[in-house]
Amino acid sequence: MLTRSKLVIAISAAIWMIPVTRAVAGIDVTAGDWKLDISGNVNAFYVGTSCDTGPSSQTTVAGGLACTGDRSAAVRNGLLPAALVFSGTTRQDNLDIGVTIGLYPGINSSAAGGVNGAGLPAALQTPGIDARQAFLTFGDASWGTVKMGRDIGLFGKDAILDDMTLLGVGSSTNNTAPSNTSLGRIGIGYIYTDWEPQITYTTPTMNGFSASAGIFQPLTPLTDPAYSKHTAPQVQLGGSYAWSGAQGFTGKVWVDLISQQYQYSGAVPSGTASSITGTGFDGGVKVGYMGFEGVLYGYSGSGIGTTGLFVLPISATGQKRDSDGGYIQAAYKFNKLKVGVSYGMSELKLASGETSTVVTGATITGNTLLKRNSSVVGGVYYSLTKSLTLVGEYIDTKADAWGGNSAHEHDFALGAILFF
Repeated sequence: MLTRSKLVIAISAAIWMIPVTRAVAGIDVTAGDWKLDISGNVNAFYVGTSCDTGPSSQTTVAGGLACTGDRSAAVRNGLLPAALVFSGTTRQDNLDIGVTIGLYPGINSSAAGGVNGAGLPAALQTPGIDARQAFLTFGDASWGTVKMGRDIGLFGKDAILDDMTLLGVGSSTNNTAPSNTSLGRIGIGYIYTDWEPQITYTTPTMNGFSASAGIFQPLTPLTDPAYSKHTAPQVQLGGSYAWSGAQGFTGKVWVDLISQQYQYSGAVPSGTASSITGTGFDGGVKVGYMGFEGVLYGYSGSGIGTTGLFVLPISATGQKRDSDGGYIQAAYKFNKLKVGVSYGMSELKLASGETSTVVTGATITGNTLLKRNSSVVGGVYYSLTKSLTLVGEYIDTKADAWGGNSAHEHDFALGAILFF
């Protein structure tokens, strides 16, 4: 059975995530024709969690992101791991070229599953380093930029970068043995964009408009590894429009698309689909006026799963599950203090004719398959300096299954994040 803890470990393997959102410009060094930049962050939080203590027969939700069992306390990273990002840019032969390599350590000790699995809070342990980011770029302001290498995807990117819990924790996940990221709103308002090998072209920005298109390494469904055959790349597209008006009114709208085929490897069992094409789209709007900032985001997909790309995307016979969700967020900044609140949810539909399902060879009985993950987050973010932010959050997370099971989790987080 794909329990909450197993899903958290699996998703953690994909979600050492987001590129560093800089509060300051980084450390710039000029070396010959190259301009080198070093940037990153370090963060730490105390997180207290209260889990649902009901019997497992009533609280088990396969794919749910609310914990069950006893209370827990941890000192851990938030939605961002720590980061050290090196980049270099130069102009050669009428081309702007660049390179970026990002190293993402954390403060929590790693277990046998490696740096992306559940942590091991015991004596004589050590954290690991995730080298998730390595890419080159070349282009020109007149025709755009080509990116080649491993970097963040297009689908769902703006959703996570505009999530206020990016500076905090959000839903904590596996607080008894924390890895080096929490979830924020991943799986509870958006599907995680992930870091993927890619070749992507981005247009110049023209009157506020910009677009990107790329081919990506196709992904084998995390929960359905038999579908590991890929004969075509994953495709992602994205477009946005940003504006800045009078009296401090700013805004941005965006849309993204994703499509990927995955095929059964080997002899196809009777009654099982041999090939599946998962598709999805998302869109959002972000507006700001004076000290106010608001975000409205939504997504819908078929055969792309929930929480992470291609997690729980199909039934035991290869029938596609539909999924959708979104979040709404409002924040107001008073001088150095920002106060925000958000609500989000992610839903997973049963496939046609589905009453129970199989995940990695184990039957989920009694309709314990996830129906909905939802949460409310309230946060306070205080800019002690331009580089250092103090954070306090309260998070209420709930997971519901199709058969009526549910689990409820309450978290509070206190900590700080420093960008350089």
